[in-house]
Amino acid sequence: MSSYQDIDSFFSAAAQGDIAMLESYLAKGIDINATDKQRRTAIIIASLNKQYSCVQHLIYAGADINQQDDTCFNPFLISCLTNDLTLLRIVLPAKPDLNRLSRFGGVGITPASEKGHIEIVRELLNCTDINVNHTNFVGWTPLLEAIVLNDGGPVQQEIVKLLLEHGANPHMTDKYGKTPLTLAREKGYHEMAELLIAAGA
Repeated sequence: MSSYQDIDSFFSAAAQGDIAMLESYLAKGIDINATDKQRRTAIIIASLNKQYSCVQHLIYAGADINQQDDTCFNPFLISCLTNDLTLLRIVLPAKPDLNRLSRFGGVGITPASEKGHIEIVRELLNCTDINVNHTNFVGWTPLLEAIVLNDGGPVQQEIVKLLLEHGANPHMTDKYGKTPLTLAREKGYHEMAELLIAAGA
C-alpha cells in the first residue's frame, strides 16, 4: 500500500509533467486512479495543468479517463470547459464516456456551445456521436445555451449553425415552453433567428 507521501508526490509529478517520476511510482505499484481531497486523479491533475505528455502516458498506463472529481471534472469535460482542443484530441481516441455530466448536468458540448468554444464544438460534432439534444438540469439544450448565454455574435452564430447542421432540434423548448426562435427574437439576435427559420423553426 502506497504512503500518503508517495501519493502526494505522484500527484505533484502529474502537475509538473514529470513522466519519469510518474513512471517510477507506477512501477512501485501506486494506484493510478488514487484521488486527492478533491477526488482528483493524476490524469485529472495533468489535464488541468496542460501536461499533455503526462495525460497521454497515463492513458497508455491504464488510467480511468471517465472518473470525475468533486466538481465533476474529468479529462474530457475539462477539454470542453476550458477550450483545450489539444487535450480533447488526446482524449478522444481513448473513447471517453460522452454521457458523463458536468455539475450543471450538461454533456461536453453543452458548456462548449455556451462559452463559444467553436473548435471544440466542431471537433465533437465531426468526430463523435455526442447527444446534440441533451437537456441539462435547468432544461436547456446546447442550442438553447448557445443562444441565451452568450452575446449572439459571429462565433455564437456559427455554433448555432453547426449545431443545426448536425441534428440540433430547433423545436425543443426551455422549461418555460419557449423555443430557440422565440428566445433568439427576444434577445434581438436576428441572424440566429434567420438560421433557425432556415432549419425549419
